[in-house]
Amino acid sequence: MSANADEPLDARLARLRRADEAAWLEAVFREFYAPIGQVVYRVVPDRAAVEDLLQDVFLRLWQGRATVPELASHRAYLTRAALNAALRYTARGQRQASWETAEAAAPAVAPEALAALHHADTETAVAAALALLPPQCRVVFELSRYEELSYQQIAETLEISPKTVENHMGKALRVLRGALAGALRNLYGVLL
Repeated sequence: MSANADEPLDARLARLRRADEAAWLEAVFREFYAPIGQVVYRVVPDRAAVEDLLQDVFLRLWQGRATVPELASHRAYLTRAALNAALRYTARGQRQASWETAEAAAPAVAPEALAALHHADTETAVAAALALLPPQCRVVFELSRYEELSYQQIAETLEISPKTVENHMGKALRVLRGALAGALRNLYGVLL
């Protein structure tokens, strides 16, 4: 890159990119391949894998050059892209390893035992979720759902307005929905 030696690297690269994209990519590659490779090697200590990851990063840079904005810091942009690729590579390797080390087949479980286990888990989750409710809110919810009282009957029993009962039920349902989301997903997965 023939240019003013006092000009910052990123400014020179940006100018080169506007003039000749192929020369820009070559200059970026020459300038950053080794330093970014050293950073990625700390995450993925396998030289061949690092080279593959870096090739992929630079290929993506070239393929997406039309959508890549002008870079204030080429080093930061490429380092982030390379580290993201390294983290995805590591995560894939961990999933692969866990799959390979998993037992071949779990022993069959009787459907009745599985249903009983899920029933117990669900009851535990509901009890824990109910414990998150404020006392008055919990009482209103239990009178409505377990005793099957109407909002008016609950209001008369607790000597509060029906609107207060409605507000407590709304809060209870929001809290329970959030607290039981995981248990419901697990139960839904079992039912499928």
